[in-house]
Amino acid sequence: TLMLDLQFICENQDAVAENCRNRGVEVDLPKLVELRDRRSRLISEGDRLRHEQKEVSGQIPKAADAAQKQALVARGKELRAQVAAGESELKQVESELRQEQARVPNMTHPDAPVGKTEEESITRRTWGSIPQFDFQPLDHVALAEKHDLIDLEAGARVAGHGFYFLKNEAVLLELALVQFAAEKLLAEGFTLHSTPDLARDEVLEGIGFQPRGPEAQIYSVQNSDLSLVATAEITLGGSLKDQILDAGKLPIKMAGLSHCFRTEAGAHGRATKGIYRVHQFTKVEMFAFTAPDLDASNEMHDTIVRIEEEIFQALGIPYRVIDTCTGDLGGPAYRKFDLEAWMPGRGEGGEYGEVTSASNCTDYQSRRLGIRCKSPEKKGTQFVHTLNGTAVACTRALIAILENNQQADGSISIPEVLRPWVGVDKIG
Repeated sequence: TLMLDLQFICENQDAVAENCRNRGVEVDLPKLVELRDRRSRLISEGDRLRHEQKEVSGQIPKAADAAQKQALVARGKELRAQVAAGESELKQVESELRQEQARVPNMTHPDAPVGKTEEESITRRTWGSIPQFDFQPLDHVALAEKHDLIDLEAGARVAGHGFYFLKNEAVLLELALVQFAAEKLLAEGFTLHSTPDLARDEVLEGIGFQPRGPEAQIYSVQNSDLSLVATAEITLGGSLKDQILDAGKLPIKMAGLSHCFRTEAGAHGRATKGIYRVHQFTKVEMFAFTAPDLDASNEMHDTIVRIEEEIFQALGIPYRVIDTCTGDLGGPAYRKFDLEAWMPGRGEGGEYGEVTSASNCTDYQSRRLGIRCKSPEKKGTQFVHTLNGTAVACTRALIAILENNQQADGSISIPEVLRPWVGVDKIG
């Protein structure tokens, strides 16, 4: 079965329908139930026909005369055609059922705010104090130009709008951020991975991305079933596809370093300046597989958010934690917390901008990817819960670092925790 268990959907239609409304997703539940019933009828009808087929072919050698034998052979032929027709109809019904079922989003945490647009998300807490400058602060584009840190023109010449070259200390800062995040996650018991930048479409779909078609945020490779990944969540989650895990070894905590590629289709207009919204960036991602119960995955969700907060606290960047509302959750997430960092150069006089995102996807992805666990005390296997969270997305962290740490003399101070790797205390 895919996504939400079919039996669960059919037995909890009202709750599922309300959840879909809260999330702004159109789903035809009566059609789903009707397809499920049709599938059951076709299966039992097929069984009945095959049973009769077996009886008929058993009677042929015992036929009393040629006429009876001919009649039995004809009946057998008729049954064979009916079985074949039934099987092809069953295939059709199952494919329709899968499509309908794939549209049903995950259920939602009872404490997640109900709302249609991101304005209805709730700020759970804030950290740090917003810097007060006694001079006119610059945005990251002006700062980068002044110190020769980012070449947007060269990026456009080579690959088009939304691409860039990092230069000089910006490169060292990116490497420092990766090192800092990797060391932090290692200390938290995560296994480090450097992952492929490509994945098969079936893996992307399992994680909940649409690799092809008008809605896709993904670059696909022509004449292949491969796409560039938008996040290492895809490769880390896909790494255990179709595996049965030992429940005693859970949780499994992975960290992944990868490039991320996004078409950002339809995202133009807001924040297209600089490197806030780009087609490629480097990211260190957290991914976890937990026991198949909400206590385990909710606890892991808190852990992931705590780590994200500690990273931004160590960098000295003011932020707020957002509890994402139902309309903004996307299909896989049961609950999602975003960190938004203060960016002094954004908007008029500064704004918060998203820098990390952490989701508990319960068993939504594991059902699609076939990732289960087995324990001695339970019969059969259960789908594990999966979670993901950004440790650091380098471009947005860079914006926050450059803009918050600018000094009156035009220089930019480097966060203390990154200095060992950057090799200087300040830029300029």
